[in-house]
Amino acid sequence: MSSSAAVVERAHPRGVPGALTAICALLVLIGVGSFLLGLAKDAATAWRAFHVNFLFWAGLAQGGAVIACIFVTVGAKWPGPVRRIAEGLAAWVPVSFVLALVGLIGRDYIYPWIAEPIPAKQAWLNVPRLAVMDLALLGILALFTLWFLYHSVRPTLHGVAGQPGVPMKGLYERWTAGWRGQAEESARSLMLTRRIAPPLMLLFAFGYTVIAFDQVMSLTPSWYSNLFGAYFTWGGFLSAVCATAFAAVLLRNAPGFEGQITPARMHDLGKMIFAFSIFWMYLFWSQYLVIWYGNLPEETTFLQARLGDQFLVESGNQGWFWNFSLQRLSASPYGWLSMIVWACCWIIPFWVLLGQRPKKTPIILGTVALIEVFGFWLERNLLVWPSLVPADGASWVGLVQFGVAAGFLGGFLFVFLQYTRVFPSIALPERAHHH
Repeated sequence: MSSSAAVVERAHPRGVPGALTAICALLVLIGVGSFLLGLAKDAATAWRAFHVNFLFWAGLAQGGAVIACIFVTVGAKWPGPVRRIAEGLAAWVPVSFVLALVGLIGRDYIYPWIAEPIPAKQAWLNVPRLAVMDLALLGILALFTLWFLYHSVRPTLHGVAGQPGVPMKGLYERWTAGWRGQAEESARSLMLTRRIAPPLMLLFAFGYTVIAFDQVMSLTPSWYSNLFGAYFTWGGFLSAVCATAFAAVLLRNAPGFEGQITPARMHDLGKMIFAFSIFWMYLFWSQYLVIWYGNLPEETTFLQARLGDQFLVESGNQGWFWNFSLQRLSASPYGWLSMIVWACCWIIPFWVLLGQRPKKTPIILGTVALIEVFGFWLERNLLVWPSLVPADGASWVGLVQFGVAAGFLGGFLFVFLQYTRVFPSIALPERAHHH
């Protein structure tokens, strides 16, 4: 790259729009109100809705940090501001740790093994072990994420504190204390983020595997699968890829972003969604196939609660199609929800993003990304509710459940907006030399 084309990233803080802030605040109020109402009327439903949304947003936020780590580790040149959008998602990670502490209060409504201990698994399935290990993992992930974000964004903050009318001047001054000059700061940032990224990615892989075992698999205490940790963790990462793509499409005409979210960058994001959705389905299939041909009761219970008998019976003389029938699918409480999750997380991304043009078309890429993010929210519901309320396929539907989800959505958007506007993770590029 020639010196005339060299790009220096500069943070441009902007105020958070009043209308968006008000919407976020309203959503949070709805969430808090719904949760408190739920506690008064049906505490189990309120805590389970909290648990589902905690898992979804925690995985998505940590996935955002991992996307940025991958870009740094492989030395990717193509992402541009896309990396900053992913880092904006990661701003929620410290909030996840706080919410995990809150979630422990409702543990009796979430973990069935507390009321009915399983002697053979008591060394693992006990509250002190779960609380200490999971909080330690989430806490270490939060610290590593903040460490990464600090060193990633520091080179962009020089001189921001001196700009007129900039909010949070003290924060910018602290984060640029001991400034060494732009060239040295940029080199040091690259060196340190490359050192922090690999352990952070490994922590995500191993840490969220344990989270998956403790927070989801243990809700059906008799069931176990070594592969489930990878499946759950990949779902969090893929939801972050889709959220990043959706945000990139939305921000393509925002001040400073004009011309940055190019068709080539959208094409790359589309390829990530396409390929990673296939891998997500591959992980599900690998797990399902072994359970299906093993046909052991302790393994099939988890799938039976979600798919019914539809995908667990022998094909016999009916061909390879598992004797598929809509009647048997409808007889399963959660059968149709499972089909919708498959459609949102795999079928639609696969067929719609198969060609080049859809990946480069903002409305198509953005819509598919949003559908898949929603699909993973449904999938997190599908992982939790059938374990706790197996007979009621509508257990995840209700004013309390949707209200709590709205509160989490509002909180996440508020944190993302604060981080990307007031505290400028999205650093807009300026050319170092103009012709």
